[in-house]
Amino acid sequence: MKILFTTLHAKYSHASLALPCLAAYCRDIPGVTAVIREWTTNEPREQLLRHIMSEQADMVAFSCYIWNIEKTLRIASDIKKIAPDTRIVLGGPEASFNIFELMHENPAVDFVVKGEGERVFHQLTATLMEHGGSNRLERSLGEIDNLYFRDGDDIVSGPLGKHFLELDTVPSPFEAGLVDLKKPLIYYETSRGCPFSCAFCLSAAEGHVRSFGLERIKSDLTLLMGHKVANIKLVDRTFNFDAQRANQIWEFILEHNQGSHFHFEIAADLLTEENLNLLKRVPPTMFRFEIGVQSASETTLLRVGRKANLGRIFDAVRRLRAETNIELHLDLIAGLPGEDFTGFLASLRAVADLNPHMIQIEPLKVLKGSAMREIASRDDYHFSGFPPYTILRNPWLAFADISRIETIGRLLDLFYNHDGFTATLALLRRTIDTASLFDRMARQAGNDNLSGLSTRRVYELFARLAEPLVDDATRRLLHDALFFDYCRHEMPLMGKLPSFAAERQADCTWPGLRDLPNPPDLPADSRVKAFRCTFLKDYRSEEWKNGAVGITFVYASGAGRGLQVLVV
Repeated sequence: MKILFTTLHAKYSHASLALPCLAAYCRDIPGVTAVIREWTTNEPREQLLRHIMSEQADMVAFSCYIWNIEKTLRIASDIKKIAPDTRIVLGGPEASFNIFELMHENPAVDFVVKGEGERVFHQLTATLMEHGGSNRLERSLGEIDNLYFRDGDDIVSGPLGKHFLELDTVPSPFEAGLVDLKKPLIYYETSRGCPFSCAFCLSAAEGHVRSFGLERIKSDLTLLMGHKVANIKLVDRTFNFDAQRANQIWEFILEHNQGSHFHFEIAADLLTEENLNLLKRVPPTMFRFEIGVQSASETTLLRVGRKANLGRIFDAVRRLRAETNIELHLDLIAGLPGEDFTGFLASLRAVADLNPHMIQIEPLKVLKGSAMREIASRDDYHFSGFPPYTILRNPWLAFADISRIETIGRLLDLFYNHDGFTATLALLRRTIDTASLFDRMARQAGNDNLSGLSTRRVYELFARLAEPLVDDATRRLLHDALFFDYCRHEMPLMGKLPSFAAERQADCTWPGLRDLPNPPDLPADSRVKAFRCTFLKDYRSEEWKNGAVGITFVYASGAGRGLQVLVV
């Protein structure tokens, strides 16, 4: 029997972790051949269908999430019409709830694996191999925990329950060579489950936290770091649930890393003094921490079962920011119970005051299987009936409020999260706090399309949204700081300066490398250009010096290196 494990990612750069784990766990079944193929939701359905059918698989197993479930179901329907004997199996978070309804509405689906999939899928495959052509098949399938299947015209299931795997029994998909390590982003897990019980998160349904053994973790990390994987994103819901274990893994990475960048989701209030002392040793660009604050209102957090010590979270973030080189990514959720628009801005203000490197805002998604569904029903929430089940309104936020919050989130991503407006934001934040600034800019943006903008258009958008917020005297300095920020990310073209700097042509020159008094030391194959302009202040230091100053920007690029901008 040939099994095709497949999924549709949101981006090409992603690589599945679930599929290789399933394939590795089934390797001991005689007569089974498994292949893994991954595509994206952006590819045409007809092309995806041709790819899948070309594999001539006996069984196609889809990993389902909120971003791919609808397209997956359409493809499954088409597969069944082309090859009726092909068995279709669904698994993953989006297939693990309301399963009877899902299978009733989608007759192409033969099996659904609920929850953790390795053992269930192994039993399903072994049963099909042993009894696939006999009258004992349905009876044998009915003995498999957490498996839903068709018995004639009926949809039935085996015993339902939480039977957790001993994680070290899952063979390493990395050692088995089942993961494409050439991808720029590799997912990795050292644990499953979460110690928290947040109503908006599916991890709360599992509760129980399990860890792979430390030797297994070190073995996998050694392999990944040895292959110099660019970005390793740990999918552990709360990586530092055990502070001592976290320190052991961080220490191992510090000793053996060969240039990989690591992303961890952590609970800042669980960090110990020992954790913080070790993290002071992390070099720049090696670690990123994603910290889910979600709301700065303790009352709101309690209403969704989020047990968090906000004081400890904020203190830990301040120390991480001041004492370490770790990139900090803080999350907020808009639409939690009891938090109106003013309350949301207060949460954003509290988070922005911590000066993280990135702030992410997401409207609440009322996920299938989450406790938030019950809260939503009780508290008169209205949300989309289609994935990703985004909130539309609740008693505290109107649809217009949610739309403005989404715009604030998009503007934060454009203007705050990528270090592109350092000088300009520092200027504006002298007189207006970050939350108020982005709220007022969002009002200016209205329903404008904020996607697909070139670098130049992003800076011109900032100028258009910020100009009404300052007086005439400040506007000249705003344009000056904004042009400095622009030059740090893209070389201005002669005769095509951004609109807010169009009158500065006389202040600009494009010198050759030989004209620079101290040419930078760059690789021999670099393509180098330079730009020089006179600015009202010297924005290269935190204390801006008064008086005009000439600043030179050197733009160097080369094969595989991208663009490097040096400010000299």
